Amino acid sequence: MEITDYEVFSVPPRWVFLRLETDTGLIGWGEATLAGHSKTTIAAVETVMEHYLLGKDPLEIERHWQAMYRGQYFRDGPILTSAIGGIDMALWDLKGKHFGAPIYELLGGRARDYIDVYQWIGGESASVVRDAAATAVANGYNILKMEAVAQTERLSSPDTIDQARDRVAAVREEIGEQIDLVVDFSGRVATGTAKRLAAELDEYEPLFYEEPVRPAHLEALPKVEAHTTTPLGTGERLYSRWAFQDLIGDRLVDVVQPDPSSAGGISEVKKIANAAEAVDISVSLHSPFGPIAFAACLQLDMVCPNALAQGQDLEIHEPENNDLLAYLDDPTAFGFEDGHVRAPNAPGLGIGVNEKYIRRQAELDVNWQNPIWYHDDGSIGEW
Repeated sequence: MEITDYEVFSVPPRWVFLRLETDTGLIGWGEATLAGHSKTTIAAVETVMEHYLLGKDPLEIERHWQAMYRGQYFRDGPILTSAIGGIDMALWDLKGKHFGAPIYELLGGRARDYIDVYQWIGGESASVVRDAAATAVANGYNILKMEAVAQTERLSSPDTIDQARDRVAAVREEIGEQIDLVVDFSGRVATGTAKRLAAELDEYEPLFYEEPVRPAHLEALPKVEAHTTTPLGTGERLYSRWAFQDLIGDRLVDVVQPDPSSAGGISEVKKIANAAEAVDISVSLHSPFGPIAFAACLQLDMVCPNALAQGQDLEIHEPENNDLLAYLDDPTAFGFEDGHVRAPNAPGLGIGVNEKYIRRQAELDVNWQNPIWYHDDGSIGEW
């Protein structure tokens, strides 16, 4: 068997899908989404495919991963690892279909039957985010995630701290103590503010604080940890096992959050999760993207004993008339029940892709970019 052709699709709202074709007729799908960088990621996929992968046997996944990563003198970074991530997913999808088994069976078999999923809730004011929390709980979620702050200064005023506390307090009051709550700092504040925020929000007992400092300042994590009893998590903007090396080796966090779409795919994220398990660190895979990436995460969740919970933004509790799930032949492929999801047990990624719909959506002009935030003085803020 060999790879004979490929296609890359940029589709709404901001996703990049990859289709690999073989001489046996098997088709593999992957997702190489890196929000805001679709064009450059697509170019990287095309470069890797044309330079190396066309004509190769898709079953030799580890050899291909090494060649795609080490085959260039200049390596690392989110563009290359996102391209590799999407290709790696598609290769695993092909391998599972070739052997007639879900990917998790090829990775050693299930360590669990299902994984809890959490839903992001938004809102600038306490009342709005509280209403969003009530809706999510009514839809069956047992874990929610919210932003600690919106746009803020590097060293925030007491008013900013008060607003963050009011929003988190409103959500906790609404959902009670039986629902877990992840509070995401999104790397938006400087370390000094993160220390204050973490201490102030502890009383609402978050499951963990996500990305309390920016990826460039991971060495500051112990400073935040010294001011809180809440576990810390990070990793959605780290792109390989080498980027996670100090984070895991020095036990700087309690939860790592690699994203298979941008951190080298199933092959690489499995290695990261295994390294974290060895030092008693949990994994909560980052996945705010499309259903192909979500399917890849579920395959990994099944085989990682230290998987804590799975993020998603697909509104999977509501598969009917859902544009985000319309990319699948069966929008109910992710069986949602009591706040958790079971991995599809069909071969490969376990999902059927609606190719006609993908091709139709790919004809639209998709150029998503995150907004640029400005402070009152005209300086650029963290998004």
